[in-house]
Amino acid sequence: MSEFLDNSELGPKAAAGFRFAVVVSRFNADITEALLEGVQTALAAHGASSSNISVYEVPGSFELPMTVARLTDERFDAIICLG
Repeated sequence: MSEFLDNSELGPKAAAGFRFAVVVSRFNADITEALLEGVQTALAAHGASSSNISVYEVPGSFELPMTVARLTDERFDAIICLG
């Protein structure tokens, strides 16, 4: 797992200027909230501004695909699912 802690291939501005959607399940909130915090920290560390990160909460993992399908009409460069 340590290979994920230091990703030196990505520069400090690798995520700058991109728009991200994060779809996160409320089920198992102890886990998914920690995952969301990790995603936000990693994106910020690589230059993403908080205004370019939109978070969408869904009840559980079954709602993730439907929400992602609706978000594909929006202008996001990446959609991250946490469930």
